[in-house]
Amino acid sequence: MMKVLDFLKQAKVFYAATVDGDQPRVRPLGFVMDYNGKLCFYVDSRANMYKQMQINPKMEISAIDEKMNTLRLTGKAVFLNSEDAQAKALEVFPMLAKMGYKVGLEAFQVYSLEDIKMSYTSLMGENLEGIEL
Repeated sequence: MMKVLDFLKQAKVFYAATVDGDQPRVRPLGFVMDYNGKLCFYVDSRANMYKQMQINPKMEISAIDEKMNTLRLTGKAVFLNSEDAQAKALEVFPMLAKMGYKVGLEAFQVYSLEDIKMSYTSLMGENLEGIEL
């Protein structure tokens, strides 16, 4: 999992896709952390992304590196509902506090992915090795 975490951090910006009815929705993300051995992200419960994840928790995260290798993670979002996870997120990414997030804020939702399927491919679509969950 650490290599996946490093890949996403080095990408700096990666993309999350959710579904809004029958319409895919993609948005950039920049926060990821390891929390108790799980890849975790955050979302604001006032955002459309959160609402979409409540209706259909299936999502995909995609990133590309400087060599044009692509990492894709497909899974199901599971909300942690944990003040400890919020505190860890604030520690890992202090900018969240500057954005108004704090421990106990209901809108500040940390989630992980479960049942993850991973794809790591070259620009030409060849399966690559070297990154494992």
